[in-house]
Amino acid sequence: MTVTNTSNDASAALLKSLQSTGTTSSTSSTSSSASTASSTGTSSLGKDSFLKLLVTQMQNQNPLDPQDNSEFVAQLAQFSSLETMQNLSSTVDSISTQYQSSQALQASSLVGRSVVVDAGATSVDTSTGLTGSVVLPSSSSATTVKVYDSAGSVVRTLDLGTQAAGTASFTWDGKDESGETLASGNYSFVANGSLDGTSTALTTYLPATVSSVTMGTSGADMTLNLASGNSIALSKVQKIGI
Repeated sequence: MTVTNTSNDASAALLKSLQSTGTTSSTSSTSSSASTASSTGTSSLGKDSFLKLLVTQMQNQNPLDPQDNSEFVAQLAQFSSLETMQNLSSTVDSISTQYQSSQALQASSLVGRSVVVDAGATSVDTSTGLTGSVVLPSSSSATTVKVYDSAGSVVRTLDLGTQAAGTASFTWDGKDESGETLASGNYSFVANGSLDGTSTALTTYLPATVSSVTMGTSGADMTLNLASGNSIALSKVQKIGI
């Protein structure tokens, strides 16, 4: 009696059937669409299709020459690995969705609030003035903060004198050198210090009001849109106020 091994033929037939599942509905479309559908059908073979192939191979194997145990175990290991990867992908997608929801909730709570950010300009209500800070990497023998209006003209120079390394705060009352209160609007602040006898530009942290928030995509950081018209990444925020 001759027994024909049909395992490979049956597996090949089933694989061809599974691959063609996603392509039958696109036969009347253009060749480009057909190519895309074919590609989609092939890439959609997941753990269920893999299991069907494995079962079909077992059902159609030669009973006089069954599949080697080590080969069968290897195929089961491949199936287990495939299932684990798919489950991991689903878990990551779920975590990403939860993170985006949390990010949206955090964003909504920031609108209208005051934040202290690493910036050189901000919107100032001159009736109340502004308090900012300057970061000094080392001690400065002469520290100044110049205030510029929207036209780029210096309206006030704040003399902070000698400052130790660290953070030094400054306050501008919204007035020019002659003591007149200026109009509210956008103003720039340029800090400078004499570090070891060298004139050095310093980083300034200024208060600003968040007018809106742009959500990040693909895990990117949120962007805060400030009342001054500037935008800054959430990671640049030093402090969140009321």
